[in-house]
This record gives sequence, structure tokens and C-alpha cells, in this order.
Amino acid sequence: MGISTDRIDGLQWVLSVKWIGIWASTAVLIAGIVSSPVGGLEREMQLVLAVFGFTLILWLTESVPYTVSSTAAIVLLYALDLVDTFGEAAGGFASELVFFLFLLLLLGGAISKVGLAEIAAGRMLSTRSTPRSTVKSLGAHLMALSLLMPSAVARAVTFIPIVNEMTDAYGLDRDGPFRNASFLVLGHVNPIGSMMLMTGGGMAIITSQLINDSVRTVTWVEWAIYMIPPMVLLFWASTLATLVLYPIDGERTVDSEDLSDGMAAAITEDREPLTRNQTVVGLVMLGAVVAWIIGSFIGVPTIVPAVAAVAVLALPGVAVVDRELVADVSWGILFLIGAMFSILEVMEETGTLELVVDSLITLIPFDAMSTLFVVGTLLGLAVFIRVWFSTASAAIVVTLPIIMEFGAVLGVNQVYLALSVLIVVGSTTFFPFNTTSVLLSFDKGPLELREVFGFGAVMMLLGAVTVVLSWHLYWPLVV
Repeated sequence: MGISTDRIDGLQWVLSVKWIGIWASTAVLIAGIVSSPVGGLEREMQLVLAVFGFTLILWLTESVPYTVSSTAAIVLLYALDLVDTFGEAAGGFASELVFFLFLLLLLGGAISKVGLAEIAAGRMLSTRSTPRSTVKSLGAHLMALSLLMPSAVARAVTFIPIVNEMTDAYGLDRDGPFRNASFLVLGHVNPIGSMMLMTGGGMAIITSQLINDSVRTVTWVEWAIYMIPPMVLLFWASTLATLVLYPIDGERTVDSEDLSDGMAAAITEDREPLTRNQTVVGLVMLGAVVAWIIGSFIGVPTIVPAVAAVAVLALPGVAVVDRELVADVSWGILFLIGAMFSILEVMEETGTLELVVDSLITLIPFDAMSTLFVVGTLLGLAVFIRVWFSTASAAIVVTLPIIMEFGAVLGVNQVYLALSVLIVVGSTTFFPFNTTSVLLSFDKGPLELREVFGFGAVMMLLGAVTVVLSWHLYWPLVV
């Protein structure tokens, strides 16, 4: 007797990744609650680890939306008496980082909403270059645009149709090396630009605030001095790596007559003037950048220019920031950050984080290692954790506090260590789901899974080289 189709579908449904995440997370939570403390853990320590394991599995498998799993974590901290009040359980949401990232997401959304990103992209590309020089031009324009447009995803969305248009204009195969290299730049290399500035994207924002909270204050200008040269080096090394992997025609040219009317108008002198909203958003963003620079010298918190910029764009008569834009914010990431901070606070208060770090130090012979091997081991751990997350920002939230705790115990320079973790996590993408821009380029472009994985390994190695050069040659020169 055969098995019915309904039963097969039902079995596949129960065994899907999301349902496995539900069963596994529930099992971890129940085991932590009903079993006696093990391995020298106190009761509170085991409970908070159970909550962390429960939540982490849900985050990794995305069995339920981040907002739901994060809220469940907060409720569990309170329900299991790990904190005295619900306000303490939700204390992580009071972090400046949550509100700062929220404001920057609104500003990034405003830039995309009024079409500034598309205009900037269209005006940057040239129609009289070769396919090989166009890939370099694409990299240069993505890096330049990252200074004004924080979201790597928005930049990728903007340039994908332009790359397709240029492929057709050159008369190239859509499965050929030009488009492959271009989509690797859009997916893998593009996010590197967001790390140049403290306010450049979620990864940089989270890292800078964690440094400010646990080590020392790093100003907007100081961050730029620390990170722009290494990120420019990594960005261009990665871009040139695509040209090595995919030999591209350096002779063929294209004329604007080969392009569609819309594309030709966008990248030639036949341009329409900026609209009122585009002008306003551009001036507001320029003002915010100037305020961040000046504020670095006079002690103005970085969140102040951000809230002022959003307030201006939300004024009646402007209304670029409206209910629709607020609703489109990535609330799941904000909830994840708030919940992770809440869990970390309880882990610190109960001594759980210190015990975990001490236990791992006992197991791993850090004392017998040189500083180079200690840092390499910690960064390897960061990469391992990062592979399981669907966004680098989420991986940074979970990974960086733990790695920095190791650094504090082992006497490693925590600022260097935090920046190194950011670089290796931000440059490592083995699977399409690891980074949204890679997932987008994988879905819209000609890349295969082996190409995504292979170039992810190349970028991880380039990121490691960048860390070594920065740690030993450049960062010691930064005062």
C-alpha cells in the first residue's frame, strides 16, 4: 500500500526547517527548566542559558518572525523570575542603539522613497566605457554612494536594472562573465562600503555602540579614520578579485543610442532637475553628516543629528517620513537587538557570561597561544557563528559581546578586536541567506550556489588579510 500524497505533504511540513526550529527550541527550553543544574551552573544561570538557546534557535531558523521570538524571550526572562520586573526584562530596548538604528533606517528609506539613489546611480555610470572598466566603475559608484545611502540592499536594488541594461547595451550574454562579476560586486562587495562610516549601516552602528558602551567612546570622525582606509583596501581588493575570477572584455564599447530612452536620459546630459522632495532630503542628509562631524569634536551624541534630520523630513509640508515609511522599517531586527541586549544584561548580572567565557578559556589553551593565534581563534569563532545567521547585523549583535568579553579577559585590545570582528563578519557570506544583498543578487542574477560560496571564501581571506594589515601597520598609527 502506498503512502498518500496528503501524508507525504504533512510529513514534509512537520519536518521543515521552521518546524524543526520550533521543536528544537521548545526542547531546549523545557530541558533547561525541568532538569537540575549541570556543569557547575547555578539555577538562574541554567535558566538564562535555556532562554538564550531557545531564542537563538528561533532566530537562526526564523521559525517565527523576529518580533515574536524576541518578545517571547522578554516574557520568559520575566516569567522565570530572572528579573524582578517586566521593565527590567525589557531593559535592552532602552538602549540608544535601538533608537539610533530606527532613525537611520527611516533616513535610508527616505532617500530611496524620493528616488535620490536611482538618480545618483544613473548619473555616475558612463555609457562609453568597456565591460571591464564598467565593473570597476560599478564598484567605485557603489562605494561612493554608500557614504550617502546606508542600505546595501537599497544600493543593490538600484543598480540591478542598470547592470542588466548595460549587459544588453554591450550585447553580452546574460549568463556571461560581465554579469556574474557585476552581481558578485552588488551582493558580496557592496556591503563593505557600509562599514566605512559609523552611521553607514546596521553592522557599523551596532559595533560602534557596543564599543562605546563597554570600552570607550569612539567619535564619528575617529571611526572614519579607523575604518575608511581598510575598507577602501578591502572593497577594491574584492572588486579586482571578481575581474581575476571572471576575465571580461576590455575592448568593446557602447553608445547611448544602444540604450533604452529611460536609461539614456538617466546617464546622459538629458536630465530632469531634482524635485522639491529630492532637494530637501539631499540637504537634510548633508546637514546630518556635517552635524556628525562637528559633533565628534564638541561632544554632541550621534543620535541628536539623526533625530533632527528625521524630524525635519516628517514636518507637515515635507512629510517624506510618514506612516507608510515607518511601517516599512525592519522592526524584526530592532526587536532582535533589544531582546539580545536584555538577555546579555541578565547573563552579566547572574555571572553566566563570565562563567561561559572562563569555561571556554579553560578548554582552549589560550595561554599557550601568541596574540596572533588568540585573535585568529576568536575571529574564527565569530565566522562560525556568523554563518548561521541570515543577516550580518544579527550575527554582530550575538557574536560581538561574547568575543569582546574574551578580549577583556585575555587582555587583547578590545577596540581593535571589535573592528576586526566587524570586518570578518561583514565580509563573510558563504550562503545566499547570510546577507540580504547577496540573496537579492543570487535571486535576480546568474550566480550559482558554488559561486556564492567560493567568492565568500575569497572575501573571508581578503578580510583576514585586511585585519592583519590594519592591526599591525595602520591602527597603531591612529591616535
